[in-house]
Amino acid sequence: MSAGPLSGIRVLEVAMYGFVPSAGAVLADWGADVVKVEHAVNGDPQRGLRQTGTFKVEGDPNPNVEHANRGKRSIGLDMARPEGREVLYDLARRSDVFLTSLLPSARRKFGIDVDDIREVNPRIVYARGSALGPRGREAEKGGYDMTAFWARAGTAASLTPPGIEGMIPPPGPAYGDTISGTNLAGGIAAALLQRERTGEAPVVDVSLLGSGVWAMGHGIALSLHLERPMIAPPAGGHGSPTNPLSGLYRTADDRHLAFVMMQPGKFWADVCRHIDRPELAEDPRFATAPDIAAHTEEAVKILREVIAGRPLAEWTERFATLAGPWAPVQDSLQVGGDAQVRANEYVVRAGALELAASPVQFDVEAPQPSGPAPEFAAQTEEILLELGLDWDRILALKAAGAVT
Repeated sequence: MSAGPLSGIRVLEVAMYGFVPSAGAVLADWGADVVKVEHAVNGDPQRGLRQTGTFKVEGDPNPNVEHANRGKRSIGLDMARPEGREVLYDLARRSDVFLTSLLPSARRKFGIDVDDIREVNPRIVYARGSALGPRGREAEKGGYDMTAFWARAGTAASLTPPGIEGMIPPPGPAYGDTISGTNLAGGIAAALLQRERTGEAPVVDVSLLGSGVWAMGHGIALSLHLERPMIAPPAGGHGSPTNPLSGLYRTADDRHLAFVMMQPGKFWADVCRHIDRPELAEDPRFATAPDIAAHTEEAVKILREVIAGRPLAEWTERFATLAGPWAPVQDSLQVGGDAQVRANEYVVRAGALELAASPVQFDVEAPQPSGPAPEFAAQTEEILLELGLDWDRILALKAAGAVT
């Protein structure tokens, strides 16, 4: 594989947990040299995350850390100490991107806000990931993907059927974090292009809330236009009230498959042939798209009975030649064994682990992590030597507690 489109770009990451570090992981996958600044004693708190829901990880490697931190280098740095802050400024001077998740109050406290970093490097792209955006009364507040992306931006309410207590939670850890991190990486790439063309480096902002609103954008636009919220269908419902070929069907082995054929008139006859019910293609109830819409309930009943008669593996073989879009409903383990996922290298190896690949490919090649997530502060000395510090200076910084 080539070195990546961002080869030669240096990124200085001062960030914790999942959201902004996942942006750094994407940039590293694209070839950037990402230096992760971690607390000199404790490191990124994400390193201590061992249990997520029912998943508990013993020992290393820890996927909770690897997903958002593969391919980086780590330096342990105490930014509260003047000596540590000077090292950070030295790193900023040689960097193209400053990437941070710290709240505005913390950025001011440590002297790493926009003006502080721009004073030492006017051409740096300053990128901020926040919970709720850089403006408004709540700009100083923090948050997580569960709050800002999932709950506040409309996804949870739109997925939770009426009558269910509480809300449907995200399907997995860092769900909104990872989506938002990819958005942030894309914004940084665009900012680097602007700097290349104009010499001006913009400030890049992406928030969990903004990403959540964008993810729900189609539904939000409909709601604002029609002045009513999206309401989830009852649990177990088919899906579309006017299209039997857009919804879920249970198979004989208690799996599910999803039909999403937006033009039922175009695909009805083909589906009938593939389920060994060709006579349904001539049934006057289903002769045209309007007829199919008018008799959706009857069509759904027939399809449910037929599809429930065979296991998913048989339907998968039969539907290999089906013209309309469909898919098996898969859990997170089944995704890892999906032949199409493997053919496109949507899962890649980073050290001892297999990880989801970042989603953008260049020249039909998967972005390969340059390595696993670094051990805490594993490259501190290497990075300091690159800055031109001699060993006496490095040992003095270590003795002062400014670096680890």
